[in-house]
Amino acid sequence: MALTLYVDTARWRAHQQSVIQQFPGIVPVCKGNGYGFGHERLAEEAARIGSDILAVGTTYEAARMKDYFSGDLLVLTPFRRGEEPVPLPDRVIRSVSSVDGAYGLAGARVVIEVMSSMKRHGITPEELPQLHTAIENVRLEGFAIHLPLDRTDGMDAVEEVIAWMDRLRAARLPLHTMYVSHLKGEELARLRQQFPQTRFRARIGTRLWLGDHDATEYRGAVLDVTPVAKGDRFGYRQQKVASDGCLVVVAGGTSHGVGLEAPKAMHGVMPRAKGVARAGLATVNRNLSPFVWAGKQRWFAEPPHMQVSLLFVPGDVAPPQVGDELVAFLRHTTTQFDRILDR
Repeated sequence: MALTLYVDTARWRAHQQSVIQQFPGIVPVCKGNGYGFGHERLAEEAARIGSDILAVGTTYEAARMKDYFSGDLLVLTPFRRGEEPVPLPDRVIRSVSSVDGAYGLAGARVVIEVMSSMKRHGITPEELPQLHTAIENVRLEGFAIHLPLDRTDGMDAVEEVIAWMDRLRAARLPLHTMYVSHLKGEELARLRQQFPQTRFRARIGTRLWLGDHDATEYRGAVLDVTPVAKGDRFGYRQQKVASDGCLVVVAGGTSHGVGLEAPKAMHGVMPRAKGVARAGLATVNRNLSPFVWAGKQRWFAEPPHMQVSLLFVPGDVAPPQVGDELVAFLRHTTTQFDRILDR
């Protein structure tokens, strides 16, 4: 009995092709938990679509992925002096976001990240004059800019990239390749038209692998179903059941990422009101699970265990049977499945 990721493979790959067509020269991204699919599976998919390069998050991921993917590997986390050395082949390209970082990677293949409105990391305009000497002893693969997802001030993403292209050109730095993130297809087309001598390569993960939500589905197998009456005690903490019903044990617990949630940026009154309501229910041990039965998400009977979750199904609903599978709405980037099945 397992937490299973089902993939409608034909549909999933059709979506990949639609993204590839919008972004010529795409750089697939495989980082973290491999967007829920795992590193090995996404390496296979990147090779299948003929990609010559795959972006990963860290040097540790690059060390693992080198055995799965034979092309170039671009490490997105910038190099820092003093970091733990990880043995990597020459086909690994390092990101650099400081002049000092460029000096520290003599002989290496590097991509220079510039500071965007994200303000996360990158070379600043004031540092550009210092780059000429810093990049003399590296093999420069190009520049990169990582853009924000939302633009509340209305600033055009393309204009931000153009501003950096103008700065780099004015500083007489090579502009043969620019890696970009979080641009739309039409925005990339505008840049390619305006700068025909520069190759723009879009680094894409979420949109490529997770853009078609209906192509994938998580399901947890039902392991046990136990009838309970109001007042019965149950679980690790021996709480009392609030009403008649059934306790349902389903595959999928904290080790899978069930019950774990990243903080969300909320905009507007309604999302904030819902967040307040959820927080209020949690204070009285009422937490909605991601598992669905009879058309509704069911409440956790108690916090999820390591490998299973305990749900409560009220007495007026026919309970599932052992062996049934419950659909689970889980975040791909925080979920570890037991198995993956293509269909």
